[in-house]
Amino acid sequence: MTLLRRLYGRLRLKVNETKSAVASVFGRKFLGYSLWVAAGGVVKRKVAAKPLLAFKHRIRELTRRSGGRSMQDVVERLRSYVQGWKAYFRLAQTPKVWRELDEWLRHRLRAIQLKHWRRGPTIYRELRALRASADVARQVAANSRRWWRNSGQSLNSILTIAYFDRLGVPRLS
Repeated sequence: MTLLRRLYGRLRLKVNETKSAVASVFGRKFLGYSLWVAAGGVVKRKVAAKPLLAFKHRIRELTRRSGGRSMQDVVERLRSYVQGWKAYFRLAQTPKVWRELDEWLRHRLRAIQLKHWRRGPTIYRELRALRASADVARQVAANSRRWWRNSGQSLNSILTIAYFDRLGVPRLS
């Protein structure tokens, strides 16, 4: 590092100590990517931890249940952000991470949908309209205020990936 400071000092450039380091490439990130060693010793690219946290934070902002927005409005706002993020990080070689983020995003959207329906009778009626069994609709409607829990349990078979595809929700995987 002292050699770099001296060389850049001759060019009248200053080394940013917080961003620069002489270290292994596996502990560092570059333009939002970091490297990892897969099975067989193959080096692959992944999204670094900090951009993943920023993505999740932004998705949480866009999919708040207390926004007073329609599902279509939420999807429109999500579409531009998710598509841009996906285009930037398309070189990452981690399909499992993409699948998990997709599942988490749909989980949040299911919770928003349940909150839009609000009350037990409405939830029951809407789930039956989506061809849910009476038992599943009754179980979800009975716990009408537990949006996050209900959106992760039995709604996967009712509000499916195809349902969100029809709404226009983009996929990462």
